[in-house]
Amino acid sequence: MISASIFEAKTNLSSLVKLAQRGEVVLITSGRAKTPVARLEAIQPVAKRRLGVLETPGLVLSEEFFEPLPEEELGLWDGGGE
Repeated sequence: MISASIFEAKTNLSSLVKLAQRGEVVLITSGRAKTPVARLEAIQPVAKRRLGVLETPGLVLSEEFFEPLPEEELGLWDGGGE
């Protein structure tokens, strides 16, 4: 949980709202005792994006995937084989 005074909240409202949209809860405090007076949180946090291909069940990368490319294929990637 993030805490901010009323002054800090007024000064940095847009960044505090972005934090709340990411799922953080911002506690607004008042006075020298930093008494909590309000809580800023998203109505519905923004969902994190996922790469679907990485979530595919049954997808297994073989050891060959991690091997270096052959020189002739590497040359094609560098534009040398055209």
